[in-house]
Parts: sequence; C-alpha cells; structure tokens
Amino acid sequence: MDHLPLWAQICAIFVLLICSSFFSISETAMMALNRHRLKYLANHGALGAKTTQKLLARTDLLLSVILIGNNLFNTIIPVLTTSIALHTFGHDNLVLSIATGIVAFLIIVFAEITPKIVGATFPEKIALPASLLIAPLMRVTKPVIWFVNMFANGILRVLHINTSKANEQRLSTEELRTIVLESGSFMPTKHRSILLNLFDLENITVDDVMIPRRRIEALDYDAPLEDILHQLETCYHNKLVVYQGDIDRVLGVLHVRKTLAALHNQDFERETLRELLAEPYFVPTGTPVFQQLQYFQESRHRIALVVNEYGEMEGLVTPEDIIEELIGEFTTTMPRSGTGRGGWNDQGECIVPGSMPLRELNRWLHIKLPTDGPKTLNGLILEVLEEIPEGDVCVQIGDVKLEVLRSDDQAVRTVKLFKPGTKPNKGAGALQKAKKLLPGR
Repeated sequence: MDHLPLWAQICAIFVLLICSSFFSISETAMMALNRHRLKYLANHGALGAKTTQKLLARTDLLLSVILIGNNLFNTIIPVLTTSIALHTFGHDNLVLSIATGIVAFLIIVFAEITPKIVGATFPEKIALPASLLIAPLMRVTKPVIWFVNMFANGILRVLHINTSKANEQRLSTEELRTIVLESGSFMPTKHRSILLNLFDLENITVDDVMIPRRRIEALDYDAPLEDILHQLETCYHNKLVVYQGDIDRVLGVLHVRKTLAALHNQDFERETLRELLAEPYFVPTGTPVFQQLQYFQESRHRIALVVNEYGEMEGLVTPEDIIEELIGEFTTTMPRSGTGRGGWNDQGECIVPGSMPLRELNRWLHIKLPTDGPKTLNGLILEVLEEIPEGDVCVQIGDVKLEVLRSDDQAVRTVKLFKPGTKPNKGAGALQKAKKLLPGR
C-alpha cells in the first residue's frame, strides 16, 4: 500500500476498525438476544427475524464467521499501522511503540468495548439487520469455516464436551415467575397478578381455599318442614349440602331453585326433597388445587366436599373458590365491616371474624400474613400466642398489627386489623403487647 497517499491509508485503518466493530457488535447482540422474543418476531414477520433464528440454530458456524472476520481485521490493522509508521518516520523504536499503543487503544475502544456495550444494550435492533449481512457472508466463507471448525470440533471431542444439548433451553417455573415479576410496565398489574397466582396454584391444596366446616350453610333433613322451606326460600346459595342429624352424614346436594320450582307445583313432602338430591362429590384433604380444578372439569360437579382420613367433613370447595385464587375475589357471603377501599375504613382499621381464611384475608386487604402454617386467622394468632387469649391482646405479625376483640374458651372470635403503616389508636396502645416471631419463619 506504499503507493497510496497517507490520508488514504489512514482512512483504510478507520474502515477496517468499522468492519471489526461490526463483527464485535453483531456477536454481542446475537448472544444477548432474547430467543423467546425472537420467536415472537419471526412469527409476526419481522425483517431479519427468521434469518437470525437460522443463524442462532447453528451457533458454532455463526461464531466462527464472526470471530474469523473480527480477528482478521484486528490483525490487519496493526500491520497496516506499522507499515505507515515505518514509511513515515523510519525505523524508530519509540515511534513504533507509540504507534502500537495507539492501535491497541483504537481496537480496544472502537472495535471491542464500545460496540459490545451497544450490542448488549440494543440486541434486537442490531442483531436482526446484521443477520442480513452475516448470512450471505457465511455462505461465501463456508469452506474456511469448515476448515476452522474441523479443528475446534476435534478439541471439543477430546474434552468430551457435547454442544448438542446446549441449544435446548428450558425455563423453570421460578424463572418464568422472575420474568413476570420483572415485566414492569410491559404488562398490566392485574395480568401480572393473575400469572403469579397461576404459578402458586401448583403449591396449594384444597385445604387452603375451601370453606371451613363451621361456615358451610347446610340443610338438616330431619329439621321441621317449615324450617326447611324457610331456609330454602331465604338461603344465599343456589346449592345446599343436605345432611341427616350430623353434617358428617351427608345425604346429597340440593339445587335450591329447581327444588323451589318443583315444590311450587306439588305438596311439600320430605320424600320429595330426598328425590331431588344429587349424589355428593367427596375429595380427600391435601388434593392439589390445580388437580381439583381438572376434576371439576371432568366430573361437571360444582361442589366438592373435603373429607379427612377418618371420613369426617373438613370443608367445601367450589370452582369459584379456585378461580378466586387466580383473579381475586368476585363472590362472597362474608359480611364485612370495612367501608374504605380494600376493606379498610378511614382510620386504617378492619374488623374480621377469627375464622376467616388467611388467603382470603390477604387477598381482600392486600396484606401478607403467612399462609404456610395455620389456614385461618384464629389459628395463626393461637400459634403466635401459644394460648387462647383471655382478654384483649395486641399482636404484631410481620408488618400487620392485630387486636383480639373477642374470644372464648375455644377460639378467637373477632379481630381488629390495623393497616400497615398506620398507628393503632390510644385505646389499643394501652393493651397487653405480645410481639412474637413465628417459629421457623
């Protein structure tokens, strides 16, 4: 290149730096590209997306052409710079050292660090257009790539490294959860909440979502006919569990509306009521919620009675109870005292029964009481205090303060909760304090 003017040789160096930076930025962008996002773009016909997919399907060939091109230009640049220095300043060791340092600085900054930072920051915007240039270049240089890869693959075989399984990317549930959590403004809050609840569905059982035994509205078959008819006319639910004498002796499930329609056209008799009963559907405690939802779909039942190992009924679960775990509460029979948003009143307080399930309470009041132990608020308070409180007691569990308003010899009946971040009133401050950490949590 001695016959070229000095300015042309300097321009050639900058052109070579640009070519080298192209391979550096392409390498980083290709490797940093989100494969799932790329698949979405390819399915929607984005320019260069399918080409990029094909290149990434053979990472060995892609890296070979990129690294060959990058190192080729990075080798030519010092040779050309040395030639310019010798031609211009002669054989001066100091000049050669300075020229070498300048070239190394230019390569590191303009052909390595800067392009790779940009490629990692904007992988999608760079990788897709770059693939349109790299793909034909790969076809042209295929013999060279084959020759180089022959040695590289030989070394991998000697080291017993199998690269075929590396392309099989699988995301675990926790990784998917992290993706959803980090979606930020890209996904509405409600949608993100539903997806997170869906992941939790594998870890909870019917015991966590069922209506406990004491809260089940059931019909006693042996009750007076007038009481039965009155309960049918005033009950909130469309289906009632019918038992005889004791709730563990379940006779069946009664469809209230159909029963009232049938009784309207004939005399009300006990045997007529029995003929209208549907077979009860029992499930054992500990059944995973997601599995139970599939059972509901297959059996077409709308009510499942949860029984323990002794055949005693523990509670009742419906598809609505499971769906509420996903999308939040939309039906309820629980009378609530909170008048403010989310159940809190203007003072940041809420009064609830001690029998209220913790998962329902967390969902309703947007708090985080632990749910990996007791299932109800009463059970949680008793676990913390390790006794049934005889008088008014204040307890703090996590960041939630609770005041026991009413209790008896068997359980805590009524509890006042204070919204996290608010201070209890003076009356609550004068009560006995009991702040304990839950064991093992």
